[in-house]
Amino acid sequence: MSIQDTRNVADEFKGMSVEHISNVLNANGVSLEIAIENLSRDYNMGTIVRSANAFGVRTIHIIGSRQWNKRGAMMTDKYLEVIYHADVEAFANTMSRNGKQIVCVDNVEGADMLSKSTFTMSDVLVFGAEGPGLSRGMLQRANSLIEIEQFGSTRSINVGVAAGIVMYSWLLQQKLT
Repeated sequence: MSIQDTRNVADEFKGMSVEHISNVLNANGVSLEIAIENLSRDYNMGTIVRSANAFGVRTIHIIGSRQWNKRGAMMTDKYLEVIYHADVEAFANTMSRNGKQIVCVDNVEGADMLSKSTFTMSDVLVFGAEGPGLSRGMLQRANSLIEIEQFGSTRSINVGVAAGIVMYSWLLQQKLT
């Protein structure tokens, strides 16, 4: 009787080591990177990490607290490179050195509508905590600001949902065309 692989991985990865899965994903991943400003240990962070894994993202940046609720990630963080930055300045300096464009996603004044936005291969999409959103310091460091068009009565949508929408929009422009 064989032992079943009960991890939440696609069938093609069943029985493979974490290292082997990571190597396969690295070979097929996208250039998009995701950053999360961790101000409140928001449970949505796990959802963002899980979606990033599903969309082929290979690098996640956590800005602020190193502690976050990993339960929602369903262990997908094991297959990604997770880089921690002490604060916005450290993150922004690293992105500048690496030639990355900081694209902040928040419903703030001056943000461009997602449907009118053009993405690049060097983008790092930045998401904030549910409720407060991104810090003023992060917004000031943005190369661009994006918000998702909404047509209902709510002021905002869940940040985990927003992240999935924007990541898929990036894929539509940069990989699926």
